[in-house]
Amino acid sequence: MDKWSISDLSPSKFSNIEADCYWCLTKLLDGMQDHYTFSQPGIQHLVFKLKELVRRINEPISRHMEEEGLDFLQFSFRWFNCLLIREIPFHLVTRLWDTYLAEGDALPGFLVYIFASFLLTWSDMLGKLDFQEMVMFLQHLPTQNWTHQDLEMVLSRAYMWHTMFESSPNHLA
Repeated sequence: MDKWSISDLSPSKFSNIEADCYWCLTKLLDGMQDHYTFSQPGIQHLVFKLKELVRRINEPISRHMEEEGLDFLQFSFRWFNCLLIREIPFHLVTRLWDTYLAEGDALPGFLVYIFASFLLTWSDMLGKLDFQEMVMFLQHLPTQNWTHQDLEMVLSRAYMWHTMFESSPNHLA
């Protein structure tokens, strides 16, 4: 395969790619405007849903986090605000954003499942940590060597849980 760079693109093609990126991001963020307004009520609501979902999926980890005094807002606020872009290696961002764009208007609700799957990837480790260790661990997650397969596992679990729980009428109301 030939290598190419952005400088190989004509100004017209570059402009079209830039416009496509802009409109994809606009569409993505359009359904989440309340995430980026005063007091960020959209994020606050999703953090609550994340906490409830984790409690339903893995009650012992949920209880451990609660007993240690770790509030979900302390680590997941950044996840919701930055859509996990700071937590995963850059070479996986395209795959993650492909999922985000495919979800369309349903993305905000689906993020809860992605983030629950992401968090519970480390449930065995988290169960052994105290408050301070959990905070440090969750701020510096060991994802630097992640592969597409690691991200696919997170997304697969998220889809599975979404399918299981979303059909429950009172789930995460």
